[in-house]
Amino acid sequence: MQQKKTPVQPILLTGRSLTQEELLQISRERHPVALSEEARRNLAIAYETVLRKMEANLPVYGITTGFGKLANVTIDREQSRELQRNLIMSHACGVGDPFPTEVVRAIMLLRANALASGFSGVNPAVVETLVAMLNAGIHPVVPEKGSLGASGDLANLAHVALVLIGLGEAEFGGRVMDGAAAMAMSGISTVVLEGKDGLGLINGTQIMAALGSLHLHEARRLYRIANIAGALTLESMRGLTAAFDPRIQAVRPHPGQITCAAEMLELVAGSTYVNGCDRVQDAYTLRCIPQVHGATKDVIDYASNVLAIERNAVTDNPLVFPDGDEVISGGNFHGQPLAFALDFLAIGLSELANISERRIERLVNPQLSGLPAFLARNGGVESGYMIAQYTAASLVSENKIYASPASVDSIPSSANQEDHVSMGAISARKLGKVLENVATVLAIELMCAAQAIDLQVPGRLGKGTEAAYRAVRNIVPTLNGDRVPAPDIRILTELVRSDRLVDAVRNALDRTA
Repeated sequence: MQQKKTPVQPILLTGRSLTQEELLQISRERHPVALSEEARRNLAIAYETVLRKMEANLPVYGITTGFGKLANVTIDREQSRELQRNLIMSHACGVGDPFPTEVVRAIMLLRANALASGFSGVNPAVVETLVAMLNAGIHPVVPEKGSLGASGDLANLAHVALVLIGLGEAEFGGRVMDGAAAMAMSGISTVVLEGKDGLGLINGTQIMAALGSLHLHEARRLYRIANIAGALTLESMRGLTAAFDPRIQAVRPHPGQITCAAEMLELVAGSTYVNGCDRVQDAYTLRCIPQVHGATKDVIDYASNVLAIERNAVTDNPLVFPDGDEVISGGNFHGQPLAFALDFLAIGLSELANISERRIERLVNPQLSGLPAFLARNGGVESGYMIAQYTAASLVSENKIYASPASVDSIPSSANQEDHVSMGAISARKLGKVLENVATVLAIELMCAAQAIDLQVPGRLGKGTEAAYRAVRNIVPTLNGDRVPAPDIRILTELVRSDRLVDAVRNALDRTA
């Protein structure tokens, strides 16, 4: 008899407790989600406060007034529904390619979680609808460009809100269709916006926070793979492990440096390749791996802390405080904390590719490696990996453009009412480009380091690097004569951008611990 599957328990949204792991489960694995009872109570209480303000026709920004420069225009209760609907339609100005599904799911999740805290004053039915859409797999088509990163990611978030009111486009069941059709096919009712509903849906930092959270996961993976690639290169160059001595790190105790040095020693433990030379010290690209990779880890940890706060932050305006029966205007929608963190992360990750490319150069340069030129078995007739280093250099140069911070720019908008913006969504998008390039450069280093090992008298690799070498050789054979490298680079980049390589190395280290 076939056993029944145990129903998966939904992740409960409280507005205060969403973790990075839960975000990944919901956005990538489509784990179900639900509002907690506490969130439902808080939503209802805040919504009642908004309704009272509307009934009293008190001047409250975005509820009984227009928006931005139009904040001095009074709106009565009868016009509220038209105001909120017009807000969504007029603000849906996103352009460019649509975000991938996992990004849209992260955006919807973060918006629902922010509203669930009960400080936004939206109709609880709006949040329940967002949650129902996530669970049903209704994914609005959201263009990637258009946000200034202040007053929220307005232009993009409006495309999410369009589907809630039966407009726009959505992907459902593997097809893109009208938003109204997707909602009807799923049996989810569209909503009628009033009060602060429309403003609550679009006035927030969820585009940059969603992208940042997903990028953060890959950034952590690339840091680990940079260590793995660096360790394999260290072995292929018969490098020295003295620079990773914990006593050196202890007298300059940056956390990332200490961690990285320990990881390097663990990766090469048991190797007969390391310390097999008569050099006193190695070049910086090998000797200073803890100082460079470790500094990047510290940047990743900084960005992680910023994103952890933002995942459970309330970022719209005005905010509702039922205890004091107050609605207060502020600026939590401003993306500057995220813009700084994501720009900083792009800089830190770019350095992983910078130092990796220089290690690639050492591998292919016979004057520096003592190995055959360009790692070719028959130099002259064969070019080996000469141009693979060109490609890495090209990507590193491109990253220098993407690492230029967007957060130092600002263009005023809304008739100069919104006169300073963060450009944080641009920081988040260009960070994605940096991640792509870093992954490819690290893939090239792994390819060259494995080839350098194959050109030497066989020895014993380290506990971790042996697993890495096998993972590379399982999909890319030794270069015994020139062939087209592009397919090899592509499949190695796919390996780097998955969890397979890190998992293989971790499992090998766990087995020998």
